[in-house]
Amino acid sequence: MSTAGGGTRDRDDGRLVALYQELRARGVSGFAEVCAKLEIDPAEYERCRTELISLGLIVPTGTAHAPITELRDARWQPDGDTVAAVDPEIALLRLLDRERERLRAHLAEADRAYAALETLAGSFLKGDALPRSEVAFEVITDYRRIQQTLEDFADITRERACSMYPTGPSRQVPERLLERDRRRREHGVQIRVMYQADSLAQPRTADILKGRAELGVEVRIAPAIPMNMVIADDQFALVPLRPDSPREGAILARGRHLVRSFLNLYEHCWHAATPFGDVVAPERGGDGLSEQQQAALRMLADGMKDEKIARSLGVSLRTVSRMLSELMQEMGASSRFEAGVRAVRMGWVD
Repeated sequence: MSTAGGGTRDRDDGRLVALYQELRARGVSGFAEVCAKLEIDPAEYERCRTELISLGLIVPTGTAHAPITELRDARWQPDGDTVAAVDPEIALLRLLDRERERLRAHLAEADRAYAALETLAGSFLKGDALPRSEVAFEVITDYRRIQQTLEDFADITRERACSMYPTGPSRQVPERLLERDRRRREHGVQIRVMYQADSLAQPRTADILKGRAELGVEVRIAPAIPMNMVIADDQFALVPLRPDSPREGAILARGRHLVRSFLNLYEHCWHAATPFGDVVAPERGGDGLSEQQQAALRMLADGMKDEKIARSLGVSLRTVSRMLSELMQEMGASSRFEAGVRAVRMGWVD
């Protein structure tokens, strides 16, 4: 079947080449006259004529020549069937020029479409398309949108992902959670995650955290976490609309300057947290220190002020002052700086 079709096509091409050669030899002649001489079927007349004109190998002519633009869109109708043959090289150059114009038109249309899309999307364009100084936020109250945003984060993150959860991973689907981790780790993304210490009492929590750690996720346990937070590439942050009522919705923040504030809070909490799998207090520290006391000493050793320690631990300034005074008494330190140094030397903190 294909052989027969190919043979028919070859015969058609051969007839077309013979027709063009005859027309070129004559220069200008009647198309019907040449077709009759070559015994070309009248039914093939229009097909051959249209194909040779589209290739630019012949030009209809008469008492007046047709403008090239009218020839291209077939608007010009000659007063007879007289045609002029065109040199193959000239026809090829004209064909290439026509295709270049068509390509330029396509590119111009693509530029117009992109400009329209950019205008429509505005500040909601993702990634580095946002000016570095620009910030934006969106309130999301639909749970499905929040879940989709988390999926989007998994796809767009290219450098690092940071997240923390006061309630532990029990509300997250383990399979989906681990699949997100796997996808990001395959792309070389650094992943850090924190959970609150009391969430370890939840069923299956340890297994989930172990699974994440085995995939290369850095997991830490903090004595207190102020709210849910997910950060992608320092460019996007998802935080609760109301930290005390996370089910009410979330805020999607965009822009490095805005997200940097959330990242600073995250780093404070990360500094106070303990790597998952390490032996935790009281066995880990000295004389039965609690996780909260260890965290306070660790931040104190790094020179943090009481106000920052209180915010990081999620407790009042009075509580921090009382806690540090008790620790100073226990260590026999005369200043808070000395207490921090002694805590490190005594191995009470890393």
